[in-house]
Formats: sequence, structure tokens, C-alpha cells
Amino acid sequence: MKGKPVANGEINIEVFRMLKSNIGELIKQSKYKREFIMNELNVSANTLSNWCTGKSMPSLYKAFKLAEILGCMVDDLYEK
Repeated sequence: MKGKPVANGEINIEVFRMLKSNIGELIKQSKYKREFIMNELNVSANTLSNWCTGKSMPSLYKAFKLAEILGCMVDDLYEK
């Protein structure tokens, strides 16, 4: 699967391994509780936890929505 697009629209694994999630820290700094964010994005606690720890990444749509909720840019959600 190396170098091939993923069928469900998720990010390529090589790119995924290069990025560090800032989502958990951004949520801690925000005025919102995790439950509110989970409801707004229609995701489970497990999914949000995986995004925070970098085990998985949100879809592009959910990344933009999350950035909007957190008052940041999509670029801020991850760093190299």
C-alpha cells in the first residue's frame, strides 16, 4: 500500500507518520469540553482520543470543522 491513496479518503501512511498531532493540546487550551467537540463532529470518544494521540487522523472535512471550533488553522492541528 506504500505510496497509494487510501480508498476511504484518509491520508497516505507516509505523510501520517511524519506528523505530530497538536489536537489534544489545542483542545486543552480551548474553552470547549471534549464532549462538546465529539457532538459537534459526530465522533466517538475513542475517535477523538485517537486524533489527539496521533493514532489516526480526521477526514479533511472534520479537520476543517475541528479547526473552526478550536479557532485555529488546519495547519495548527499537526506539526512535522
